[in-house]
Amino acid sequence: MKILILGLNYAPEMVGIAVYTTGLAEALSLRGHEVHVVAGKPYYPDWVVPGAYKGGWKRRTLENGVDVTRVAHYVPSDPTGARRIAHHASFALSSLPSTLSRAVRLRPDVVFTIAPSLIAAPVARVAAAACGARSWLHIQDFEVEAAMATGFLGGSGLGASVARLFERAVLNSFDCVSSISPAMCRKVVEKGVAPECVVEFRNWADIDRIVPLNGPSPYRDAWGIKTPHVALYSGNIANKQGIEIVVDAARRLAHRDDVTFVVCGNGPNRANLEHLGAELENIVFHDLQPTERLNDLLGLATVHLLPQLGTAADLVLPSKLTNMLASGRPVVVTAHEGTGLYGEVEGCGVIVPPEDGSAFAEAIATLIDDKGSRIALGAAARLRAQERWQYAQIVSRLEAQLEQLTSRETVLSAHQA
Repeated sequence: MKILILGLNYAPEMVGIAVYTTGLAEALSLRGHEVHVVAGKPYYPDWVVPGAYKGGWKRRTLENGVDVTRVAHYVPSDPTGARRIAHHASFALSSLPSTLSRAVRLRPDVVFTIAPSLIAAPVARVAAAACGARSWLHIQDFEVEAAMATGFLGGSGLGASVARLFERAVLNSFDCVSSISPAMCRKVVEKGVAPECVVEFRNWADIDRIVPLNGPSPYRDAWGIKTPHVALYSGNIANKQGIEIVVDAARRLAHRDDVTFVVCGNGPNRANLEHLGAELENIVFHDLQPTERLNDLLGLATVHLLPQLGTAADLVLPSKLTNMLASGRPVVVTAHEGTGLYGEVEGCGVIVPPEDGSAFAEAIATLIDDKGSRIALGAAARLRAQERWQYAQIVSRLEAQLEQLTSRETVLSAHQA
């Protein structure tokens, strides 16, 4: 197949959606498909374009068998609600010429796009129509509802109504819509997309590279960690994620001398977190680490920490969860019973109500004190990753679904002829 992918985030970004868009493109290329990508310049999670990528309207490179075109777009240093909208809108506008040009020249079988950025999704739909390709929209998170849930966008009024109408129209314009969990796929159907057009396409864990460490992580010596246990949060540090509960838990457990809280990541909320934890001696902050050292980093954890706001339930499934589980360590999660995140973690971690700092801290302390439970939940976490998030199996299923989608087009064309 010839496949054109439109996605805002792509390598060399090391966290979030870029990891999966890049992995998908490169896997499909390795399987013999011709893959072209139109992406934005890297900026996430620091919201700063690296010096090597500054300047110029666009650049085109061949990366691991994938033809990649990167276009310039607006990147706000302080990503407030209005600025985020401008950020996504600028990518939609800047990506339009390159996406249309690639579509007309390549004549792909499928135009595949990822939300975020939903605002740019119509660009992919127009490109598919221009070249007679099938169209596929993949939802990593529901931007409109997430913006309302976290306060970036009001839940009522004209703006909210327009946003909901836009979302519904975009979702229903594609031949196929996928998302990353059963709960999120159900939400797609609730928004009016026909069930037969909805596909589950999970994020994956790198279970061959991320494996349980049998000995101490090298990061213990590198970062001077002396306590026997580490409670680790690693990933993007954004506003309105509820990560403040990690600092709160460190404060509640400050009397213990056997656990260090490590927050490893970058993002617009990091300075605030550092300020909140400035007087605490049991919490340290570090930058994102190189991808090739991810296994050592995840193996540093006695327990992983995964806070999520209750209002964000089933609007996003944190991508960092997959490799947390693959590392064979239990996860302490904030989620309501019945949500998608609850179902993914149940049986391989401890789940407490969102925004409940006391319960969060107590769960961490309980796991640290109960070695038997910790080992059992960690083994279950590894097994869960193997059962649900194997990279090769997930990509193979998607490849088959893409081929089925394009064969439907072939059959339809032959029937019309």
